[in-house]
Formats: sequence, C-alpha cells, structure tokens
Amino acid sequence: MATVDTLDQTTELALIHEKLDYLTEQFEAQRKRQEAFDELKDDLLPIGNQLIKLTIDELAEIGNEFELEDLLFLLKRLLRDTHLLLHTLDRLEAAMGLVDEVETLGKQAFSNLVEQLDQLERAGYFNFAREGMQVVDRIVAEFSEEDVRALGDNVVTILKTVRNMTQPDMMALANNAVDAIRNAPEEESNISVLALLRESRDPKVRRGMARMLNLLKTIADQPNGVPQN
Repeated sequence: MATVDTLDQTTELALIHEKLDYLTEQFEAQRKRQEAFDELKDDLLPIGNQLIKLTIDELAEIGNEFELEDLLFLLKRLLRDTHLLLHTLDRLEAAMGLVDEVETLGKQAFSNLVEQLDQLERAGYFNFAREGMQVVDRIVAEFSEEDVRALGDNVVTILKTVRNMTQPDMMALANNAVDAIRNAPEEESNISVLALLRESRDPKVRRGMARMLNLLKTIADQPNGVPQN
C-alpha cells in the first residue's frame, strides 16, 4: 500500500515539474517578446518623436490656411470621384502603353533612317553633294552681289533662251552641226572660187547660207546692252 502511495506522489511530482517547466518556457518566451518589443519601442520612439516634430513644424508653416474640414472635404471628394480617378488611371496606363509603342516605332524609324543614309552614302549622294557645295563656293567666290542682282534681273530671258535652245529642232541642229564639224574633211589649199560657186548651187548650202544671213541680221539689229525678251 505504501508503494502505491509512493508511485502516486512521484507521478504528481513529475506532473508538477512538467507544468513548472511549461510555465517557465512560457515566461521565458514572454520575456523575450517583451524585450524585443522594448527594443523596437526604443528604436521607433526617436523616429516617432522626429516625425511628430516635423509634422508640427509643417503644420505651423501652414498656419491658419489648413483646417480639418478641408481634409474631410478632400477625403469625401476623393471617395465621390473614385470612378473618375480609376478612369484617369486607365487612360494614364493606356497613354504609357502608347508611349512604349511610339518609342518602339521611333527606334524602328531611326534604324530605317540610318539604313537609308547608309544606302545614300554607298550610292555616292553625299560625295555628289560635297562636290556640289564646292561648286557653290566657287560661284560665290567668282560672282559679286551685282552679278547676282543682274542675273536675277535677266533670269526670265535666260530661262527663255534655255527653253528655246532645248527644243527638239534646235538640239537636232546643234547635234548635226557638231557631227559636221567632227566629220569635216581635212583642209585643202587648192579649193578654188569656182568650186565654192559650184557648192553654192546645192540647195542645202543655200538654206544654210540663208540661215546664217538671218542670224547676222538679227545680231546687227540687236542694240548694244539692251536685252530683248
């Protein structure tokens, strides 16, 4: 009977020790949490004080211009216009997407432009333009302002002359004259006047002489220094 009582007391002591261990663990955990909370409080307290000080300073700068009713009105306005804000955000997101697309297109357009410029460079357009600028520089160096003014005064006459000279019949005449000069026989010292008279009986020679005489008359009728349109 004594043995049974001893076992019961041992069991009770074991349970008591187990409960004491559990309570000790809980107390230790609570102590650690309290220490962590105290450390956090110690860390946040200066920050909170600084934040409060900054808030007070900012509110002091605002002074009487800010009232609590204004803040409440702003909050109500935001809540009332929630759909408008969401719609604005949607449009902003769409605009950002459009900006991304435009940026992509811009990069592609720039790449195409660089490729086109490279093709023009290979084709020699830039070299041609460079040489053209040298020609322009020479023209500027050779002609004065008075020459340019005179050119402007007579540009209509010049264009009419160029237009008349580039007509098909005039171009054909000039081409035939160049071929005739290029294919002319070598000069002969024994050409007689009689031979020239025989050549003058040729209808082609007569037409040519008539044109030359008409040209000489036109030159003779032209006053010196007076252009005719």
